[in-house]
Formats: sequence, C-alpha cells, structure tokens
Amino acid sequence: MSAPVRIGLVADEDAYFRVAVGAILNRYFGFTDIIEAASFDEALQCLGENPDISAAVFTLSMPGTTAFPNLRAVRECFPSTRVAVITAASSRRDILLALEAGVHGYMLKSLGVTDLVAALRTVFDGGIYAPASLAEVAGSSSVPAIEEQPRTAPSEPADAEGPLTPRQRDVLDLLTQGKTNKEIAIALGLGEGTVKIHMAAIFRFFGVNNRAAAAVAGARPYPKRDRASSSGRANNVAAF
Repeated sequence: MSAPVRIGLVADEDAYFRVAVGAILNRYFGFTDIIEAASFDEALQCLGENPDISAAVFTLSMPGTTAFPNLRAVRECFPSTRVAVITAASSRRDILLALEAGVHGYMLKSLGVTDLVAALRTVFDGGIYAPASLAEVAGSSSVPAIEEQPRTAPSEPADAEGPLTPRQRDVLDLLTQGKTNKEIAIALGLGEGTVKIHMAAIFRFFGVNNRAAAAVAGARPYPKRDRASSSGRANNVAAF
C-alpha cells in the first residue's frame, strides 16, 4: 500500500530558498509533493487549486505577505493548513502581527537547519512556534497577549502599510463594477475558490464583512492606489 501524498507549498521570490525549504519538507517531514510560488498572488492561486495542501510556508519579503490581513485570510480560508513564516524580519511588531494573523510559526532565516527542522516539527505537530527573542523582549517566557484593535472605517484600511496585491486590485476593480465571483473568475482566468480567497483578503484590508461595503470602499481612494482610477469607477458602485 503506497504512502499518502503529502503536499506542501513554499512561497518566496528566491528560487534557491524555495528549493532549500522544499528539500527540508521532503527529507524531514515526508512531503511527497512540493508546490513553489514566486509571489503571494501565485501562492493564493496554488492554494485555491490544491485544497489538499497541508502546509504553507511564506516569507515576509514577498509583496503581499507584508499585509498581515492577507495571512489572516489564508488562515480563514484554509483552517486545516499549517501556515509558517520564515523571514529575516525579527522586529517584535512583525512577530506579534503575524501571530495575531493566526500563523502557526514565525521562524527567522538565521536559524540553522537543525533548529529550523525543530521549529517546523513544532508547527506540524500542532504547536505554535515563536522566536525566543520575543520572550526576552517581553521579559516573560510566554507570548504577550495582543489587544484587538478597533475596526476602522472602510475608507481607512486596517493595515495601510501593506497594499493590495496586483491580483487583489484586479478583483476589487471588477467587484466595484458589480461582477459576481463567477464573472470575476472568468474575466481573470482564475478558479472561483481563488477569487473567494482574494475576497476574504480584500474584506480584511478594508475592515468590512460584505461585498457591498467592499465595493463602496474600493471605489474610494486608498493607499497605493491611483486616485484617477478609483474615481473613474465610482459610478459603477451605484449599480452594484
């Protein structure tokens, strides 16, 4: 009887890093199929098309992952997938925001192979891994609680430092035109499941919980968006 297929996703702009992490997943954890993604949009498409992915490893240096609501959207859409971040960003703020977003592990790229394997093992065994430096900064052996921030108005995204990805902007523009998920999927050549993931990320970005509110927010200028582009679609929202 053949062993069950275990699928892992590694998302990073650096091809060498993807190969290295993939090799670790294969050698130490028995992942038989490694899917690589060079961008966050590509990673979301892979997740949408492969529901059997049991582990996803991201880096924060990749555009899209700097917006922690995106990681929260991944956790919400794929609750059974173990999500880990391997990054050079060691600031306390980044660690706490990633943990608040629901990632199961936050690992520094400075870790040696032995320590990285041990950290990943903690994550795959159902635990949560955070750098020891977090406890040292906090002066405690436990991860400090993160107070929930008040929800912002739709015109003021909760995390303005992390802009929408190019694909999320495409989805949002079609949403403001009143398109359904199926129509958006056809227009962009995506699966409906992938569109739903982007929708979840867009809702998180604007701090809203429905399509109508997202469409209204998307018609207004927001960080890193061309104001002329947003005003040009304002009339479409009225018909949504």
